[in-house]
Amino acid sequence: MTSSNEALAHSASSAEAAPGTPPGAARGAHGPGGPAAGSWRSRLYRWDMKGSPYAFVAPFFILFGAFTLVPLLYTAWYSLHNVQLSSLDHQTWTGLDNYKNLLSSDFFWNALKNTFTIGVISTVPQLLAALGLAHLLNYRLRGSTVWRVVMLTPYATSVAAATLVFTLLYSWDGGMINWLLHFVGVGPVNWRESDWGSQFAVSSIVVWRWTGYNALIYLAAMQAIPADLYESAALDGANRWQQFRHVTVPQLRPTILFTVVVSTIGATQLFGEPLLFGGVSGSKGGSEHQYQTLGLYMYDQGWIVGNLGKASAIAWSMFLILLIIAAVNLLLTRRLRKTQ
Repeated sequence: MTSSNEALAHSASSAEAAPGTPPGAARGAHGPGGPAAGSWRSRLYRWDMKGSPYAFVAPFFILFGAFTLVPLLYTAWYSLHNVQLSSLDHQTWTGLDNYKNLLSSDFFWNALKNTFTIGVISTVPQLLAALGLAHLLNYRLRGSTVWRVVMLTPYATSVAAATLVFTLLYSWDGGMINWLLHFVGVGPVNWRESDWGSQFAVSSIVVWRWTGYNALIYLAAMQAIPADLYESAALDGANRWQQFRHVTVPQLRPTILFTVVVSTIGATQLFGEPLLFGGVSGSKGGSEHQYQTLGLYMYDQGWIVGNLGKASAIAWSMFLILLIIAAVNLLLTRRLRKTQ
């Protein structure tokens, strides 16, 4: 009798459950909290799964919009107006006149030429020296970690400190560079006033600060090259120089292209080194604007002259130049992938 009652109870509870549900599911649905609590928890879980990724990335987009996108759009608006630093509330629509004035300005073309010249003088020796140093560090050396830290020390040095030291080195009276030139029979050079001398001096600061940084990037890429390639080249009778030319450099082409593009962007935005090197006339790029870059020209027009409209047009011109550099980089990268 007891067994028959238990069978009837079991069949009744099974009938209450929906077909395909595990035993006890029906009872759990009517447990503490009721059906509303279960649906609320499932809803909260769905909201958490959908909304959490957006909440995690939201701080980046908020900061990007507040400190990059909004100033960029505001600068574009300023570039189409006549805006003076002394009267920001009075804006006069000028359209593309600020850009037309730049194209007809000798100072703009001089700054563009100086930016290109300093960029070439600083980028080419910098990357060549970085490639050579990375090749040396790639072999087993005593204290390799110490040497890598030494390579990165100039990058960690502030722009102000590095430029101050180089300003003393290139000083007209008592500078170490002119003192060394005296021993090889060369007269003293006025590094601040001469055209090529001032550009060479500014470029040397950039080379000193960024060579070690690029050397570590090349070193990381070299360590990812398979050792089998070097072993095969050694079996074919290739020495270290031939291995470097025919194995290392071809494998580093994407990394070299990356460093060239990044260095070119940095040269286009060059500002701190020439500003501090020039001293009082730093914003002018020298007494005759001989090393005034686009960054200095924008600073001079915006904060010294007070023409924010023209300075904004210079900033957007620099932005367009960077877009062209990025487009060239994209084309070269695609061609490089096709050749590989």
